[in-house]
Amino acid sequence: MRTTAFSPSNHWNPSFRNSQITTQRPRPKTNVNPFLFDPQNPLNPRQARPPFPSFSINPSINPPTPISQNPSFDPPPLVVVGSANADIYVEIERLPKEGETISAASGQTLAGGKGANQAACGGKLRYPTYFLGQVGEDAHGKLVSQALEDSGVKLDYLNIVSGIPTGHAVVMLQSDGQNSIIIVGGTNMCSWPEVLPDEDLELVKNAGIVLLQREIPDFVNHQVAKAARSAGVPVILDAGGMDTPIPHELLSSVDIFSPNETELARLSGMPTENFEQICKAVAKFHKMGIKQVLLKLGDKGSALFIEGEEPIKQPIIKAKKVLDTTGAGDTFTAAFSVAHVEGRSKAECLRFAAAAASLCVQVKGAIPSMPVRESVSDLLQSL
Repeated sequence: MRTTAFSPSNHWNPSFRNSQITTQRPRPKTNVNPFLFDPQNPLNPRQARPPFPSFSINPSINPPTPISQNPSFDPPPLVVVGSANADIYVEIERLPKEGETISAASGQTLAGGKGANQAACGGKLRYPTYFLGQVGEDAHGKLVSQALEDSGVKLDYLNIVSGIPTGHAVVMLQSDGQNSIIIVGGTNMCSWPEVLPDEDLELVKNAGIVLLQREIPDFVNHQVAKAARSAGVPVILDAGGMDTPIPHELLSSVDIFSPNETELARLSGMPTENFEQICKAVAKFHKMGIKQVLLKLGDKGSALFIEGEEPIKQPIIKAKKVLDTTGAGDTFTAAFSVAHVEGRSKAECLRFAAAAASLCVQVKGAIPSMPVRESVSDLLQSL
């Protein structure tokens, strides 16, 4: 990890770009291959990585061996660039009305943030995963770092920022499993370097796939997406996070855009009450140059819209009991990405992601609910 120090006068200025950053601990040199990954010892990047298991939608069919299962080939990693939060959960029967104070049944603090969630999912699915983000020198930062480390995520590119609190969120979890979230940006939004270091961009260029979200500044996402595009690395942008319009230069560098139904309606300015309306809203993004839209539809499943082709629909894989939907979308997107980089068909990617999301909603918390690969494979084989 890298530690940086900042002038106190800049602690709370989100527009500060970091001309005063000093590096106290250098990151791994780029002449050492950082992509040799050992899931049993995720903090040692130099050890050779044993092959990862894969999955089959139909266990009676022998699919082609994915790259992650080929012992002669070390797969390019999943690189997640994004937010890391401490999620402060409060369990309530209902949301409070204006001016009303209500009591919570319980409360706890868990690691989260869309970026950290997606990285943890990749790590738990036993695909080599790096997280590039920022946390503070506080208890919340340690909480998030430990959760990622425990999930098998490599943290060589995690930046520890002095003087700014780790991002955090208040998650109001209702009795029916639905949630409402309020986010405090903290280190996710403050003091990113104006120009990302070469070693960060080198990691991106050597990735198998890159995942972005909108809980960090757009200018960071744009640099990452542009670097990935220059190296032919596919980029998935999750629309979750800021509700401001997405800059055209960012969208033009993205391969797959992934909103949920609410985000699609807001960003397109069009209704999404039924599938016909959804198709028209998606078409607006196709006209903007987005070739693929991966849409999360909650309890109605998901769909992948590829320009010029028929949509690929995936119904939900019903959970035995829904305890908490927090992190389900992040699990879906990350699991889709893992399946995609392993060379699976689009339909298989959707089904694998649906299975992972089904397991996620059965456990409380975001990162704690991310399923391991064996559980996903077992669920698919039981269907």
